[in-house]
Amino acid sequence: MLYKEFSEFYEVARKRHIIFFYVGYFSQHVVAAISETIKARLDTAGAAGPTRRRIFSSFVEMSQNIMHYSSDTLTPASQTDNQIRRGSFCIGTKGDSFFLLCANPVDSDNVERIRSRLDPLHTMTMEEIKSAYKKALREETPADSKGAGLGFLTMARDASEPLEFEFVPDEQNPEDTIFCIKAII
Repeated sequence: MLYKEFSEFYEVARKRHIIFFYVGYFSQHVVAAISETIKARLDTAGAAGPTRRRIFSSFVEMSQNIMHYSSDTLTPASQTDNQIRRGSFCIGTKGDSFFLLCANPVDSDNVERIRSRLDPLHTMTMEEIKSAYKKALREETPADSKGAGLGFLTMARDASEPLEFEFVPDEQNPEDTIFCIKAII
């Protein structure tokens, strides 16, 4: 029975061309270990240097979003450094492109704030995204952000298509919503 369970999961991952998958708690140590694995995996997948840089950059942003904003945490809210929070991440291939997909629970009260940052990116040109990125670098960190507010802009700048995202009610915790985001590189 164990092999059958593994085999089913493996077949789904193979059919969807998943080259890396992780679900669990993210910390700085876990992200560092995943980073090394991703670098090696992208080397064997034959990804070009600029593509590897964009993939790695988006992975870091997705990981930071999980570590800063996932509502499932092992660390107390008062602890601002070295957060350990739950999420999932995968990299796969589709044709000549790579896709990065991550998901994590967020407090449902934050959904509209997150959506308001992502929606405008769908209508912006690459030049507008780059301009918004440069402008954000010069501005103060938003009050509701644990970074400089650059994460989504960085992913949008690195992606070859508009970012895809979705919010799904968390069946396990009605106060949370699962936030999924996908970047194609």
